[in-house]
Amino acid sequence: MSKEENLECSFCGRKKVETDLLIAGIDAHICDKCIEQAHGIVEEEVSDSKSNELSKDLILKKPLEIKEFLDQYIIGQDETKRAMAVAVYNHYKRLLQEESEDDVEIEKSNIVLVGETGTGKTLVAKTIARMLNIPFAIVDATVLTQAGYVGEDVESILSKLLQAADYDVEKAQRGIIFIDEIDKIARKGDNPSITRDVSGEGVQQALLKLLEGTVVNVAPKGGRKHPEQKFIEVNTKEILFIAGGAFSGIERLISKRLNMQAVGFSASLDDDKVDEENLLQYIIPSDLKAFGLIPEIIGRLPVLSYMNPLDAKTLRSILTEPKNAIIKQYAKLFLMDDVDFVIEDEALNYIVEKAIEYKLGARGLRSLCEAIFTDAMFDLPSSDEKEFNVTKDYAVAKLTNTTLKKLRTAS
Repeated sequence: MSKEENLECSFCGRKKVETDLLIAGIDAHICDKCIEQAHGIVEEEVSDSKSNELSKDLILKKPLEIKEFLDQYIIGQDETKRAMAVAVYNHYKRLLQEESEDDVEIEKSNIVLVGETGTGKTLVAKTIARMLNIPFAIVDATVLTQAGYVGEDVESILSKLLQAADYDVEKAQRGIIFIDEIDKIARKGDNPSITRDVSGEGVQQALLKLLEGTVVNVAPKGGRKHPEQKFIEVNTKEILFIAGGAFSGIERLISKRLNMQAVGFSASLDDDKVDEENLLQYIIPSDLKAFGLIPEIIGRLPVLSYMNPLDAKTLRSILTEPKNAIIKQYAKLFLMDDVDFVIEDEALNYIVEKAIEYKLGARGLRSLCEAIFTDAMFDLPSSDEKEFNVTKDYAVAKLTNTTLKKLRTAS
């Protein structure tokens, strides 16, 4: 017998003739069967350590703690904060649960938020993602179209989440996706479309599997799929979807429904007065269906909440109270140039008045502040001034000048 035939695997003892492949080391050999077994053990260990890693990274707090965290950054909107805290807590509690013998499978609690522009829909989702320390992606539903048409495929939503997770698939599969402008993909009528509605009902149909949970081939860098492109497989079963939209005009549908309910001898809304200033608080899933969302997609977004319109008191609080309040941000910017920034209450009230007049919600506050403070931010870093005091007269003068300049330019 030759010396080569005497060789055997140092791990299992198989002779060379009994193996398909025997790899030589410095003082030992390993056969293909042992390599396969070792590879399986390594993969199992890596996946276990990754899931443990994810459990450590995920900072899951109780609903009350989630709401308290949100209170630091978002003024008002208590109903929405409570609904979001419970939905997010249940979702991640479901992910961290160990498999039990009772076979009770907890389903996902995707969320849909309805509210006017600038009321904080995106901010709520972004703040929760930051608190939980998980990947977060904001996508715009308006650019999505049915596969095969100009626009983005629905799968491109996931490529943005992958980018947010630095292409760590395991991490991305536990992230949050915020689909903004969900109302823009509503179908044009309450009846099923006869012709192709490529950016409306078609997109809703394509979103169904994604929201429920399926394995999707994702182009890593987004864009259209090409045969030669390598794909990343992403399972959406554990991704939390939050959809938000202004649903402009849905108040009419709610009002119509409430009036219909009040018709009849036994029905009366006198005992429970309807708040006509905020009809969104009475929203129910059937209103979304009447607006143009298909029943299947409403069923996959089981948690429905609303954002209250911002009144003067809330806007005033948004300016100064949250951790990242706009006025606090400007104070910090001026402090970096060793300038003490002081703004009087009357000036703040004037900014709020103008924000209500322009009907831009909390976003309007930032635009107004920029218009008032820009000249000071340009001049003060180069001057010897160490104090910047903003009065109502100063704010009025700056806003009036800005408006007049724009009017003169336009004419």
